[in-house]
Amino acid sequence: MTHTTQLPDHRPARVRKGAAGVTPPPASARTRRRPTSQQWAAWAFLAPVTLYLVLFYAYPLYRNIDLSLRNYTVRSFVQGNAPFTGLENYLTVFDDPAFTPALLHTAVFTVACLFFQYAFGLALAIFFKQHFPLSATLRALFLVPWLLPLIVSASTWSWMLNSDSGIVNAVLHAVGINPVNWLTSPSWSLTSVIIANIWIGVPFNLVVLYSGLQSIPDSLYEAAALDGANAWQRFRRITFPLLRPVSAITLLLGLVYTLKVFDIIWIMTKGGPADASTTFATWSYQLGFGNALPAFGPGAAVGNLLVVAALVFGLIYLKVQRKQHAS
Repeated sequence: MTHTTQLPDHRPARVRKGAAGVTPPPASARTRRRPTSQQWAAWAFLAPVTLYLVLFYAYPLYRNIDLSLRNYTVRSFVQGNAPFTGLENYLTVFDDPAFTPALLHTAVFTVACLFFQYAFGLALAIFFKQHFPLSATLRALFLVPWLLPLIVSASTWSWMLNSDSGIVNAVLHAVGINPVNWLTSPSWSLTSVIIANIWIGVPFNLVVLYSGLQSIPDSLYEAAALDGANAWQRFRRITFPLLRPVSAITLLLGLVYTLKVFDIIWIMTKGGPADASTTFATWSYQLGFGNALPAFGPGAAVGNLLVVAALVFGLIYLKVQRKQHAS
């Protein structure tokens, strides 16, 4: 009779499965888990951006809000012991007789610049999409206003629109039209700075919209042409709808830029004459630094109104984009 020896079973014990199939590790093991190299790399890339945003965006915004909520003078601004006044500076701004004209000028300046910058930029983008000879060279020349320093552009327009020696009035006089006091007339000063800002902003719209047009397939235009659609119908049914996302971000960025335009207006007219071209940007500077007794609180309050306006339009843009993606 043969006897067999039963060897011990060295197979690993079967793990008890839970609802998910595998028992999760204990909490102590999860807490002792160290960050991986990829996580350290992610934090290393995020750290400079976070530091930049805190130093150059978050802290200045905090300081501006603090300025608008306290009664700062030159002495208290240095010593840092300004009394807290709450919303008093904002109420002072709203009750100021200059508030309504500045609000109206800001709205007119922003809407007019956005409309004409977008219209001219879109027209030029469609024009340069034809790829004719020297189109790249001409397109590069149109970028010159965007590349020039703003002080150079503003000074050039100030010379061109000068009432006595400006080239614009010289041309008007040559064709038999009476010269216009572009920069010294309350009726024309706001128009003058609008024209200059449109000239500066058209290249940005041209570049962005031209890039958007490049992403539209040519086969769509060929199919529409075979169906008998003319140029206007192709633009209305193909170009404009497919360009809508690019147009939205272009207008949003243009809005944020136009709301804060200060240097062009200040160099050309200084907000005058008789505050005829004063916007919130120039008014904020005048309140904070342009008077014999600086009003830092009201000046910061006007600046915060511009921040709130840009934030509101940014949130509207995000909401519209979410609805478009959901649909």
